[in-house]
Amino acid sequence: MSEQISVDVVIFGGGIAGLWTLARLRQAGYTAILLETSALGGVQTIAAQGIIHGGAKYALTGTASDATQAIADMPQRWRACLAGEGELDLSRVRVLSQHQYLWSTESIGSRMTGFFASKLMRSRMASVEGVDRPKLLQSNSFKGSVYRLEEPVLDVPSLVAELVRQQGDACFQIESDVVRFDAAQPGCVKITTSTGSVLIQAQQLVLAAGAGNEALLKQLGREAPQMQRRPLHMLMVRGSLPLLYAHCLGASANPRLTITSYPLAEGEVVWHLGGQVAESGVARDESEHIAAGKAELAALLPWFDLTDIHWATRRIDRAEIATPGGKRPDSWHIHSERGMITAWPTKLAFAPCLATDVLHCLEQGGIKPSGSDTVPVNLPCAPLAQPPWSEVTRWS
Repeated sequence: MSEQISVDVVIFGGGIAGLWTLARLRQAGYTAILLETSALGGVQTIAAQGIIHGGAKYALTGTASDATQAIADMPQRWRACLAGEGELDLSRVRVLSQHQYLWSTESIGSRMTGFFASKLMRSRMASVEGVDRPKLLQSNSFKGSVYRLEEPVLDVPSLVAELVRQQGDACFQIESDVVRFDAAQPGCVKITTSTGSVLIQAQQLVLAAGAGNEALLKQLGREAPQMQRRPLHMLMVRGSLPLLYAHCLGASANPRLTITSYPLAEGEVVWHLGGQVAESGVARDESEHIAAGKAELAALLPWFDLTDIHWATRRIDRAEIATPGGKRPDSWHIHSERGMITAWPTKLAFAPCLATDVLHCLEQGGIKPSGSDTVPVNLPCAPLAQPPWSEVTRWS
């Protein structure tokens, strides 16, 4: 049995970029649907540490980069949504911490990095002492400096679940090998199922599938925009751990270590470890990377007892617009051409900006919202992605 439907926009990809864009488009009156090949929350989104950066991380060299300027207003924009007063109502989303922290070691390079960041970001970070510091950094053995950042940390699974609660009726699961495009008419999408086919006629396609954008562009016969991958080898630590949401400063522009915490229902806590340790760990296998992670924690938190905790790793490819030399892009990116918008948010925090730009592209292209409800589609609903720590089969 075949089915034919018409919509204003089809979004490919159910990560933060696709879900936020879907919400904004439907809010503006567009008939939009989202297609996902695996689970809502994607690969990069569900593995994100949940930090809504405000630029301090990028100000560690003491100069205001394009990235610093682009991301400076993101915490305020997200906080409005979390209060139910922003462009989306995220008042049900769980906030793990209202602040994150920077801490510096006793080394001169690390302390100077903290000094430059504090001067440049004076309005968004403040030095903290004594009991105002995170519990783990209140030890008498700690001799460094601590700064509080006005940057919230979100429970990403809760964020995804809330967006799906609001928009899930327009989110459908497909197999990647059953989609066919007409290169001359990119808005014509044919999906073959076990019971027939669904032909979707759309005014515009939005590719927000992260690494999946590469294959979609190839299917559509497009050579631009070019994508790059920047791999990470994340570490996860599980046990009776204190809550900590913080970057440890090194002498370079990137944090030496980033720790975010996720409380589990059974009373344990999972630490997600990122920063330089995750970037340098790409060349290491699992056992080597865990050994390096243990050594890094022992060096930076020597008073903390590392016994009775368990370790796991996870590899992630960050998919982004290609840049000269493969450097991290400064902000989100969208590319609009011939009936299609290709988008990468670069960071979780940039999702609102990306969605706003997609709306502007539609308006500039003369694509007006039909204002109709989402049409029924004979496709299965897409499931929710599971947090990375819940998929670990063996903790070492």
